[in-house]
Amino acid sequence: MTTVRGAAEIGGGLWHWLMQDTMDGLRRRRAILGYVFLLPTLLGIFIFTAGPVFVSFGLSLFRWNIFKPPDYIELANYERLLRDARIAISFGNTLKFTVLAVATQVSIGLILALAVHRITNTAMRYYFRTTFFLPLLMSGAAVAVVMGYIFHKEFGPLNYYLGLLGVQQIPWKTSADWVMVTIVITSAWRNLGFTFILFIGGLSNISQEVLDAADVDGAQGFRRLWSVTIPLLSPQILFATVTGVIGAVQVFEEPFIMTRGGPGNASRTAVMVMYEHAFKDIEYGYGSAIAVVLFLVIMAFTATQMWMSRRWVFYQ
Repeated sequence: MTTVRGAAEIGGGLWHWLMQDTMDGLRRRRAILGYVFLLPTLLGIFIFTAGPVFVSFGLSLFRWNIFKPPDYIELANYERLLRDARIAISFGNTLKFTVLAVATQVSIGLILALAVHRITNTAMRYYFRTTFFLPLLMSGAAVAVVMGYIFHKEFGPLNYYLGLLGVQQIPWKTSADWVMVTIVITSAWRNLGFTFILFIGGLSNISQEVLDAADVDGAQGFRRLWSVTIPLLSPQILFATVTGVIGAVQVFEEPFIMTRGGPGNASRTAVMVMYEHAFKDIEYGYGSAIAVVLFLVIMAFTATQMWMSRRWVFYQ
């Protein structure tokens, strides 16, 4: 009996070891397979995103016009950047555009989402969702070309219909007072669908029990919106704001195609100045320095937003 029991224990231990080895091998193969599938995406990020960022940091320390070997000049490009008046103007325009564009997209997107969410007819709800989202699928260059014609002072249909209402022609693209408003309207019209869909998803996830409890407590109308709905939408508002700021700081197509940065420098943005120095003046080192500063500005904005979000973002 002792011999049989010992053999059974040895056999059970061997079987357990074999099964354990098989499970570990299965996990290992699954992990390797997962990394194999991730490899193309990781290579794309390192080659086309992270790689150019590190190259820009290094290139910003050189003077290079592609016709001569790079000349190491330490921080001279950054010193020149601090003295460049156009840089200050372009970053100021970018800041103005960012504030106006993000505020417009978030506020109007939220209003439209609240209105569509209240529609009970399913077909109409899907119609409005599709209609508001469609501009986001269009090319930014194509939108800028079409909107440039719409906002034309003499021949644009917008001024024509405003003239029928007795409104004088508005110099949408030729006045320093109006040009930034024109670009903000164009950008907001194209990107509004993103924030709209984002808020529609957030409203759909709000528990009806919470809203019913707010009604019982007497919170209705604007009071319920301000005290219940918006706090529960705060994660979506944070995401829309962060992504909106990142996109707005890098605005290029609308001002470049519609106004070429004019009139004067009224709509010239930081990315436009970077493009002009790097690809028109062939000053790759100086253009890289502008890109590095722009990258640091985006990082600073994002970090500030994430730090401030701890005070006003509520997760269910």
